[in-house]
Amino acid sequence: MNDRAFLDSVTDRLAALPAVRAVALGGSRAQGTHTPASDWDLAVYYRGDFTPAALRAIGWEGEVSEIGGWGGGVFNGGAWLTIDGRRVDVHYRDLDVVEHELAEAEEGRFHVEPLLFHLAGIPSYLLVAELAINEVLHGTLPRPAAYPDKLRHTARARWHDTAHMTLAYAKANHAPNGRRTEVAGAIATAAMQAGHAVLAGRGEWVTNEKRLLERAGLRGVDDIIGSLSAESGEGPLLRAVAATQTLFERANPPRTTNFKP
Repeated sequence: MNDRAFLDSVTDRLAALPAVRAVALGGSRAQGTHTPASDWDLAVYYRGDFTPAALRAIGWEGEVSEIGGWGGGVFNGGAWLTIDGRRVDVHYRDLDVVEHELAEAEEGRFHVEPLLFHLAGIPSYLLVAELAINEVLHGTLPRPAAYPDKLRHTARARWHDTAHMTLAYAKANHAPNGRRTEVAGAIATAAMQAGHAVLAGRGEWVTNEKRLLERAGLRGVDDIIGSLSAESGEGPLLRAVAATQTLFERANPPRTTNFKP
């Protein structure tokens, strides 16, 4: 079965599930950056009583979570499947939540939630980014006209401040005590937070952290973390934190604006 026939077949099965109103293709395959080995990311948009048991009953190999099985919040569960020899991730998307977060993003409001495999967590406007980027395969979905101007300012400012607070804590508490692992972790986490700030300021959507550092021009943080293994003690750790701060400021310089949220 070729890729198009495979995608059509899986979409039809997902669209037929109770309460599903739309199905969309996401990830690298929606953005044209995939390789033949890339998995397939599909989102099922439902309203009302969506039942994961109905997805499980199809009989595809893999794991199907309950609603909220991936920690709850905006990213509220899904499935890791193998279908016709292909890896497929299915994400649950509650349309009531999606529409709420779209309205919030238009007003520049969002929150950040923890999620497995994401160092900085995910912003609730990730759902809006998916609406903007993903390919709708079945049904209809709301689309943001553009990256909301209010969100550009509030997201940039919040992520920028969070990144610098993360580094400040490492400087004040971990570096003076020679805690190399904690400093490295803080630098890595702050880099992701700073990456979000840079891309928000540009008005570019982010759906995960996989290429966030490259897109934000922050890949140089690798060299800073690499330097931590060369020497021990407070001095090298403080220098690494300072170098990270400089890297962030170059990628995301202060801006003068009359914007008032």
